[in-house]
Amino acid sequence: MLILSVLAGTCWKGVDAISSARQVADAHLQRTLRLQAVMTQIAADLGEVQDLAVVDPLIVDGTHLRLTRRGTGGAQVVVWHLKDNKLYRWASPPATTVGDLQKYWLAAFQLAGNEAGSLTALDGVGRMQAYCYTGGSLANCQSSRSSTVIVAATSGTTASGATLNSTATRQALPEGMRVQLTLNEGSGWAGTLTRELPVAPQ
Repeated sequence: MLILSVLAGTCWKGVDAISSARQVADAHLQRTLRLQAVMTQIAADLGEVQDLAVVDPLIVDGTHLRLTRRGTGGAQVVVWHLKDNKLYRWASPPATTVGDLQKYWLAAFQLAGNEAGSLTALDGVGRMQAYCYTGGSLANCQSSRSSTVIVAATSGTTASGATLNSTATRQALPEGMRVQLTLNEGSGWAGTLTRELPVAPQ
């Protein structure tokens, strides 16, 4: 009986160790899949950027990456942004009119993180940095905003007969982007994840 008791205790410890190891492995796998899903979604968004000459098709400022992409049923405004060490993705409803697209684009500058269409993509992200490839060179996307293209040039006259000229410009699209996420406690990782992704206007 004593021998059987010792064997039973040993077996139980072995089973408990196997169970704990499996839980750790499962948790690690889930974190890996979540991180891969986030990077895949960012790549998909950049691959569906839509330049409609109404709003900036892609703009980066501080902790926000805003873009207009082709979606099911219309154009969507998508925002990746950081708040309280969390990476969020917000997607607007599909827009089929210029008015709706402009409305959603303005809404993209007033996000609190709890709007409809907003999802917590990843926890434990301390920083998001984006670099743009433009003209064969890599630069911080914010510092490369001087590269602009003409959207439209209009002219007309005022009620008093004065000539009115207006030229609208916006940021030129890069050929690709380098996206860096600094992963902190809470993400299950440590260090900086770097991905280089093409920008493919539709």
